[in-house]
Amino acid sequence: MKGRKWIYILIALMAGFLLPFYVGPYPLGIMTNVFTYMALGLSWDMMLRAGQLSFGTSGFFGLGGYTALLTTLYLGLDPLLSIFVGGIFSALVAFVLGYIILRLRGIYFAITTLALAGVFTVIARNLHDFTGGPEGKILPTTIFDGNPTYIYWLTFSIALGTILVSELFQRTKIRFAITAMRNDEITAQSSGIDIFKYLLFVFVITSAIQGIVGGAYAQQYGFVSPESTFSSNFLLLPIAMCLTGGIYSTLGPIIGSIILGILSEYLKLRFPYGHLLIYGIIIVIIVLLMPRGILGFLKSFRYRFSKGGETG
Repeated sequence: MKGRKWIYILIALMAGFLLPFYVGPYPLGIMTNVFTYMALGLSWDMMLRAGQLSFGTSGFFGLGGYTALLTTLYLGLDPLLSIFVGGIFSALVAFVLGYIILRLRGIYFAITTLALAGVFTVIARNLHDFTGGPEGKILPTTIFDGNPTYIYWLTFSIALGTILVSELFQRTKIRFAITAMRNDEITAQSSGIDIFKYLLFVFVITSAIQGIVGGAYAQQYGFVSPESTFSSNFLLLPIAMCLTGGIYSTLGPIIGSIILGILSEYLKLRFPYGHLLIYGIIIVIIVLLMPRGILGFLKSFRYRFSKGGETG
């Protein structure tokens, strides 16, 4: 069974890598967006596994985007290197803020992280000479000169790296620590788990991922502005994809991002003026009918089917 699983993984990796050789720029653009939101969804879910509902995704995404673009514009930094600088800067900001806001729990933590995007937006809007103010900043050229194949491989690599981090969270002792924290902090603390240390670690790692994704996005389009770069779309869509696919796992956000990402493009083509309404209705129906997401539904169905087979 394990051997078959690795074969499936290898086939998926090969298919993902070779896709540009068989499709045109438009399908590559769709999959680039899918991988962008997949990485954001996985990073949000990793924080949720630690028992903290974070709404800071768009804030650290935008922070990474601004850092990557401005370091390229002012310092002449290589665009590819600037993406990782954006991730490092987001991680440093998360580390500093984490010492304050990670003392909060529940709705208080969620509201505080939600405010981060607003605070970063105000700062970006008011630093006219440095960030361009409300109009933002534009690069002379985009990364890889706008080559869709290279941009696709870039976002594919970032998504792949995020999946790897998520799996490390699932398969190492970190999993036991954050699961214990999510279930009961008092019990976890009495077992010797340093709750604050693990929360800070997860918060910094997930913020770094969001910063890297934001940096890649900014370099991809060669443009940043307060409203577009810190847009709530980079918070709400990844959450919707996680809820659709299934939370507390790696596979759930992957399934949700692929299904909703492709579905979104299809609805735009078929219903240009009503696609968002239909998209929202579909998400609500899926969440209501499958509270544990598509992955949870499939696991339940498989369990019932196997039990029925044993009974028969």
